[in-house]
Amino acid sequence: MKPNMNRKGLYALVCALMGLTFGMLTSCSDDLDVQQSYPFTVETMPVPTRIVKGETVEIRCELKREGRFSDARYTIRYFQPDGEGKLRMDDGMVLLPNDRYPLDREVFRLYYTSECEDQQSIDIYFEDNSEPTQLFQLTFNFNNETGDEDTVVTIGGKWYPLIDPIRLWE
Repeated sequence: MKPNMNRKGLYALVCALMGLTFGMLTSCSDDLDVQQSYPFTVETMPVPTRIVKGETVEIRCELKREGRFSDARYTIRYFQPDGEGKLRMDDGMVLLPNDRYPLDREVFRLYYTSECEDQQSIDIYFEDNSEPTQLFQLTFNFNNETGDEDTVVTIGGKWYPLIDPIRLWE
């Protein structure tokens, strides 16, 4: 009786292993679910809002990604709905409005130079190469400031006029 029971147990074990193997083979898939799109933002340091013609303001930027995908590529472009000025990258490359340029690093600086005496605004767009494309927009508004206007400084949250020592002697 003992040899017969060992055969039944061995037969049950072989059937269980075959069933388990068959189940594993049919449940596997060659399709890997790789996430290829992660949300992102672009953070900036505070930027002056008053500018005079010929003056340049620095815009310090950092691309913040929520995840990493090795084939992710980012681009930058801008549009100027109000005023006239030039935007350039920290490597000296002048950006033309609505032309798309590759963004090859996550920390970078932009420089905007005013070319008019009017109010100015620029919209800067950052896009990735995912499907569908993700877009992040920054908008900067600059008011013209002439040398004749009074300016103010903020000390402890209070506004004080900035006194021009040359004007005091006039």
